[in-house]
Amino acid sequence: EPFVADEYIERLAWRTPGGGSRGGEAFDPKRLLEEFVNHIQELQVMDERIQRKVEKLEQQCQKEAKEFAKKVQELQKSNQVAFQHFQELDEHISYVATKVCHLGDQLEGVNTPRQRAVEAQKLMKYFNEFLDGELKSDVFTNSEKIKEAADIIQKLHLIAQELPFDRFSEVKSKIASKYHDLECQLIQEFTSAQRRGEISRMREVAAVLLHFKGYSHCVDVYIKQCQEGAFLRNDVFEDAAILCQRVNKQVGEVFSNPETVLAKLIQNIFEVKLQSYVKDQLEEHRKSDAEQYLKNLYDLYTRTTNLSSKLMEFNLGTDKQTFLSKLIKSIFISYLENYIEVEIGYLKSRSAMILQRYYDSKNHQKRSIGTGGIQDLKERIRQRTNLPLGPSIDTHGETFLSQEVVVNLLQETKQAFERCHRLSDPSDLPKNAFRIFSMLVEFLCTEHIDYALETGLAGIPSSDSKNANLYFLDVVHQANTIFHLFDKQFNDHLMPLISSSPKLSECLQKKKDIIEQMEVKLDMGIDTLNCMIGQMKHILAAEQKKTDFKPEDENNVLIQYTNACVKVCGYVRKQVEKIRNSMDGKNVDTVLMELGVRFHRLIYEHLQQYSYSCMGGMLAICDVAEYRKCAKDFKIALVLQLFDTLHALCNLLVVAPDNLKQVCSGEQLANLDKNILHSFVQLRVDYRSARLARHFS
Repeated sequence: EPFVADEYIERLAWRTPGGGSRGGEAFDPKRLLEEFVNHIQELQVMDERIQRKVEKLEQQCQKEAKEFAKKVQELQKSNQVAFQHFQELDEHISYVATKVCHLGDQLEGVNTPRQRAVEAQKLMKYFNEFLDGELKSDVFTNSEKIKEAADIIQKLHLIAQELPFDRFSEVKSKIASKYHDLECQLIQEFTSAQRRGEISRMREVAAVLLHFKGYSHCVDVYIKQCQEGAFLRNDVFEDAAILCQRVNKQVGEVFSNPETVLAKLIQNIFEVKLQSYVKDQLEEHRKSDAEQYLKNLYDLYTRTTNLSSKLMEFNLGTDKQTFLSKLIKSIFISYLENYIEVEIGYLKSRSAMILQRYYDSKNHQKRSIGTGGIQDLKERIRQRTNLPLGPSIDTHGETFLSQEVVVNLLQETKQAFERCHRLSDPSDLPKNAFRIFSMLVEFLCTEHIDYALETGLAGIPSSDSKNANLYFLDVVHQANTIFHLFDKQFNDHLMPLISSSPKLSECLQKKKDIIEQMEVKLDMGIDTLNCMIGQMKHILAAEQKKTDFKPEDENNVLIQYTNACVKVCGYVRKQVEKIRNSMDGKNVDTVLMELGVRFHRLIYEHLQQYSYSCMGGMLAICDVAEYRKCAKDFKIALVLQLFDTLHALCNLLVVAPDNLKQVCSGEQLANLDKNILHSFVQLRVDYRSARLARHFS
């Protein structure tokens, strides 16, 4: 522990008798002073003793340091001597190594010609045996030495090719015959080893055959035997993948060029097995069943490309991507060249059949309706002339739109887009996708939706028809739903195929034209609002009585609002709900605003036809209040404002003559034309009284 002087003194004083208040003893300063003096002396003695010990240790340390320094100097001298000896030894070793290398070069210079001479002598000996026509050497007669014999005959075969034919024709033929026999023996040995599964023997024989012309035949035999029993299941693609996986593990242990052998195996599988399989599957349906043909083509091409992706894992050389692409192209090129023509032809016939089957189920014969151009339609709407749809027809409540038909058409087109994406050349993909899209536009938008809109427009009854059924809103509702599905397929399946090509703008423009044409025809359906107003007129004419607003007994009126009001409001609420269900977005507000304004105009003009007693005016106010509640369902500010003003105008029918000017100057009526106010005051039965005329003038 570190030394603290204060604590040390405290402990010393505490131990000294009389040095503190311990045990009740009195404090004795003399004894404490005496104890301190004695303790100081002891400390001085101890300090002198320790100082002497320190001096002795310092002297000893200095002595040992001198001895250690002397020893280090001696070791440095010894190290320098050893380093000099090492340098001398290194120079001597380098000198000896140079001599040895020189001697080795001399020996090699002598030995190499000697070995060549010995080798040439042996070959001459074997060549003489072929000249004599009798092979006596053990290497040719012993079947176990076929490897050595192969090496010799291969060299003799090369030598024989350099000899003149006229002098050595016989010996050349003998060597060639032996060359051929040994080659056949080696291939037979390789085949037997492969059947036995002896990889090491296969590797030895393949290494010997590598220098023979028949090496490629050895590879062919290996490939042929690999495929024996490999294609026993129905799935030729899975069998091919398993076979290549197995061979890939083995081929590196057998051949010195495994990537070449494996590539040759894959080429053989594609050009023989797969090509024949694809041909059998496609030719069966090519002319008789376009649907099955396209399905098979898509399935086979997809499975082939998937197999190619699996084979990309193997080492097939430098450019395996191009190699596999060429193999796939060689199989399918004759089918892909005219793919899009088959696709378009099938899609056209299939779509026409789907539509015709639907119309047949409805016992409907499609009418030929001249539509004219978009600008012509717009001009007719602007002029509010009769539509060029021929005579009005009764659709019997049928919209001639079917979600089942639409789903079938979209499903066929979706599959066509998928096939187009897979089977089209990348350069032709946008063009082919556009052709498929054009088919969809023709049959879904033109032949189905557009025809239904035309038929619906032709079935709109005139405004003066009684009990008219307004089925056109059902057509609008279904057409709206169908077009959302069409738009979803456009974004999900067509856009990815054309997004980076010039065809994108062409497709968008075509889609825009379709939307514009349909919107024009939907705008034509505004005549449906005329029918609604006509129905309301019929209700009012049939239900509203003159006595409703001028009752014979003013004091005995029990109804809150008239029967005509109840029926009109009920009819309007149903139509508002139908419009909301049939349309979406801003179209709902636009149509409801138009209907609301016409509804207001109808009620306004209707009220102008009657004279009102005091109680009749109250009943008119109640009717208008109910109409205003109905107007709230429109959720259009302008419509509600119109009915609020109309309600305020009806107050003029019941207000006291003295208060007429005050009411007319109120917030809601102050900005109205005075003639309008006057026209409502004139409806009062007491208008002709001098008092009322005076107050209003």
